[in-house]
Amino acid sequence: MLKKALAVAALMLPVCFAQAQDYKVGDLEVTQPWSQELPPNAPNVAAYFVVNNHSAQADRLLSVDSPVSDNAQLHEHVNTDGLMKMRQVPNVEVPAHQQAVFAPGAHHVMLMAPKDRSLLQDGKQFPLTLHFEKAGALTVNVEVRREPPSHQTKSMHAQ
Repeated sequence: MLKKALAVAALMLPVCFAQAQDYKVGDLEVTQPWSQELPPNAPNVAAYFVVNNHSAQADRLLSVDSPVSDNAQLHEHVNTDGLMKMRQVPNVEVPAHQQAVFAPGAHHVMLMAPKDRSLLQDGKQFPLTLHFEKAGALTVNVEVRREPPSHQTKSMHAQ
């Protein structure tokens, strides 16, 4: 009985690890790519992830693209006169030996006017290509979720 239980547990391990895929290009590692399910009347949707820089040199995320939208933009939230506003930014720095966190209320990717809304439902995935200044391009699969992951933070740089 114990052998059978251990065999089943061993078979389940790859399934558990497949759910949490990390992506690497050069010294950069992108983890936890996700997007919240697109509400019926929302014109745009955001994508989030964490970029870990394992290098002694900073890098920069220059642009993003996805077949989900013809217009994918890098954005940030800023506090202007006590009001939180979202604005497009030309790039996002990924400091040496640190991480850049793309999260609600911080930096994020905006996918403007998605072409196929059916891809933006809970449980689906879509590709997102990140273009870094030094490391080059990296395509990740963004998991669409009804609720944000519990580990998500709201700071740009984690120390």
